[in-house]
Amino acid sequence: MEKLILALDQGTTSSRAILFDRAGTIHGSAQQEFRQIFPQPGWVEHDANEIWQSQLAVTREVMRKCDVDAAEIAAIGITNQRETTVVWDKRSGEPIANAIVWQDHRTADVCDALREQGKAALFQEKTGLVLDAYFSGTKLRWLLDHVPGARARAERGELAFGTIDSWLTFKLTGEHVTDTSNASRTLLFNIKTLQWDDELLGLLDIPRSMMPTVLPGSAMFGTTHSELLGAPIPIAGIAGDQQAATFGQACHRPGMAKNTYGTGCFMLMNTGSQAIASRNNLVATIGWTLGSKQDLHTDYMLEGSVFMAGATVQWLRDGLNIIQQSSDVEALALSVPDSDGVTFVPAFTGLGAPYWDAYARGTIVGMTRGTTRAHIARSALESIAYQSVDVLDAMQKDSGMRLQELRVDGGASRNDLLMQFQADVLGVPVVRPMVTETTALGAAYLAGLRVGFWSSQQEIASLWKMDRCFEPRMADEERQARIATWRRAVERARAWAE
Repeated sequence: MEKLILALDQGTTSSRAILFDRAGTIHGSAQQEFRQIFPQPGWVEHDANEIWQSQLAVTREVMRKCDVDAAEIAAIGITNQRETTVVWDKRSGEPIANAIVWQDHRTADVCDALREQGKAALFQEKTGLVLDAYFSGTKLRWLLDHVPGARARAERGELAFGTIDSWLTFKLTGEHVTDTSNASRTLLFNIKTLQWDDELLGLLDIPRSMMPTVLPGSAMFGTTHSELLGAPIPIAGIAGDQQAATFGQACHRPGMAKNTYGTGCFMLMNTGSQAIASRNNLVATIGWTLGSKQDLHTDYMLEGSVFMAGATVQWLRDGLNIIQQSSDVEALALSVPDSDGVTFVPAFTGLGAPYWDAYARGTIVGMTRGTTRAHIARSALESIAYQSVDVLDAMQKDSGMRLQELRVDGGASRNDLLMQFQADVLGVPVVRPMVTETTALGAAYLAGLRVGFWSSQQEIASLWKMDRCFEPRMADEERQARIATWRRAVERARAWAE
């Protein structure tokens, strides 16, 4: 049998394992949700061991379902929810506390204090990031400051830090490693020198001994312990979920952009070999680094992160109980011709790009006695598209590049109503590929490139196939009026929490 590539896609709400063949098509998949832990308002945690067990379980399940053994898997690629922070004991391999999830804003005050000390420009210059509780650095500091004995153990060299890719790789192989794309999301990594930065580690009081070794995205990260999957398999590709999706969408040239509609919404534009410092509250980030030590090439991205996309629909399901399952939202929204003046700003965990307001809160404005659950559902979908308009607007200003099309992926990209509305309010075509699991596909491509499963980025780009193109149909005057109303609503939501 022809060999396959296994992608481990560890997301915010579920762990997945997907097998891909040489054509980049899905051979089989398995998925398992895990617990979301909310100890206090604005706090979000995961049990790192539960993540590991769910990821191992789905990996074994997809191999069993597809009757594939380890010898038939050429390599493993890992992609992960980014910024989520795990600290574990190097010897026992046990986490010292729950993982702090990227959505968690408990460290907003630490960021405020650093900004007041005038450090924001330093962090942006070195890391490309805005100084926000979203990123890993302040979460790591919080764990060292609040878990009894953690700081002393870290200073003795006993503790390891990692994002979820590092955690999974450690459990699979025993190696303590990460790639440049995940490292670039920590507030601790200099994206120009591709090294952990001693000045930033010092500012956040983090021992360098905790940090993983950083490798290119397509590299040998280690080999799985043979007892886990039946025989050793090389881990040959790692990328944070949004960078992996950009690679999987074949956005390999400057000016190409994609938007992933997952728990959050993440738009990335390839800016080539230059990191563009954002003047409009986006972040510059590493997309991927390819090549050997002597011949490394890094592609940089501009990125805008929206915290609540699919999570907004989950709230309609779990918080309001107005739909039974997430996929019901489209039919409910289509049962009314429009949102009847209702505007929904889903700032449940603050607002991300381009506002970066940790104190914003979820707001629904414009309701009347005639407002129904269908209007709220429609305005929830529209909010996902409007947030992406704000990001693209900032992106085009920063890059000086006009977007020709937006490639889309992720769960909500299958929602035709949302995709059409997205094209309408952006004013550019929205293009959905045949394979919308581009996050896992990107990780598979990175691993496959390293082991010669695919020969080049050109071969990968040739595998990309369009499913549907949504052309904008809204008149420019209406588009501008709708965006103006949305921005009025955003102002109502901002700086709400004390």
